[in-house]
Amino acid sequence: MSREEKEEEDDIVCLDESFFINDDYQITDFTFGSHVLQLYCLQSSSTDFDLTGQLVWPGAVLMNDYLTQNANMLQGCSVIELGSGVGITGVLCSRFCRGVVMTDHNDEVLKILKKNIKLQESSDDSMCCTELKAEKLEWGSSDQLNCILQEHPEGFDLVLGADIYILQANVPLLFDTVERLLRDRDQKKCKFILAYVSRAKVMDAMVINEAIRHGLQINEVSGTRRIIKNLEGVIFEITTNH
Repeated sequence: MSREEKEEEDDIVCLDESFFINDDYQITDFTFGSHVLQLYCLQSSSTDFDLTGQLVWPGAVLMNDYLTQNANMLQGCSVIELGSGVGITGVLCSRFCRGVVMTDHNDEVLKILKKNIKLQESSDDSMCCTELKAEKLEWGSSDQLNCILQEHPEGFDLVLGADIYILQANVPLLFDTVERLLRDRDQKKCKFILAYVSRAKVMDAMVINEAIRHGLQINEVSGTRRIIKNLEGVIFEITTNH
């Protein structure tokens, strides 16, 4: 190695992922119907790192509005949420459900998720009484999903997901996980509720095609298509075909 090359190598600065992490979380109020939720979250996007779950995305607002208007479907149910982020949907569900498991694949996002669970536990709000859990789950990971199902052998009544398909490569893995969860409870009919926000036509088609490819039935919920933060959103209900 020449002296010039050695000097260039010495000038290189290696950054680990902590450089990109913004953990300047603020407690923020969110209102859905008569329910006011308090959660820690970021106020704006901070990084190029895989930390999209630190924010509250439009699909989560779409989902929570829908669940608030149809709270009867949550009464007494057990719920697992995929790609929970800060936990805004899971926290709302805890007002109605008998059990809520929130999941995410990113360790940093899981930290804020657990922080928000502790915030709910310390709340004086009498409506928030259901136990909330946070679990790591990579879509397509049989080992991680098996661990969750071993802790919940009865399975789940509802699978929820809001704005959770950031990369095309993740969509088949998402539906691998969804199919497993739905078929695990097939005799008692589990369903996947997806709050979908359209950002690219190719993704619109891919989500529908992947559901069909996995042998699932996907239906748009009537009356849910709307514009939210300048994007078109819709609620899909996805079930097994038999």
